[in-house]
Amino acid sequence: MFTGIVQTKAVITQIRDEVALRRLTIKPGAEFLRDLNRGASIAINGVCLTVTDFDSAAGWVNFDVITETLAKTNLGKLIVGDDVNFERSLTFGSELGGHIVSGHIQTTANIVAVHRQGNDCSMQLALAPEHMRYVLSKGFITVEGCSLTVGETLSDGFMLYLIPETLAITTLGQKRAGDTLNIELDQQTQTIVQTVERIMAERFARQADQ
Repeated sequence: MFTGIVQTKAVITQIRDEVALRRLTIKPGAEFLRDLNRGASIAINGVCLTVTDFDSAAGWVNFDVITETLAKTNLGKLIVGDDVNFERSLTFGSELGGHIVSGHIQTTANIVAVHRQGNDCSMQLALAPEHMRYVLSKGFITVEGCSLTVGETLSDGFMLYLIPETLAITTLGQKRAGDTLNIELDQQTQTIVQTVERIMAERFARQADQ
């Protein structure tokens, strides 16, 4: 589990594409790999990945990315030299500054437009209708591993309003129109919407039978 509070930007130093597998080497720096173990979970651009190898002193860590993950996320589009958002998994006693994030990406969204004026930055994202039913104005959403608040909903997507700190600490400050971003919908919102829809469908079905 994660909080959606990105700890740093890490650079991709090596990519090895094999049959139905992509191996990533990412370098966040030694200070972010303290007490790390093989098999640990780390969120890369919001995707929960398993540590396969690492060198704390040298500051690098390896991950294997399988076909399903490459199909559902933007990790297949990464190239050497790209920055990625990096978050270690949540531990007991850690501050929960964002919201509970699983690292399981449901879909991606395309950036329609980015508008900057002074310290203000707004980002418009297009999202498929089947996912928009779980996106609520002022609700939680995870974008590229960042716990964010939905600024407002649109007919075909939603708006984000980003503070300078978020733009500086994460890769969102580097994004432009046309880029694809990983999306994790808020699990609590999904559960509530699906439960209400199921209850209402059952109620209407009973009324129709009477």
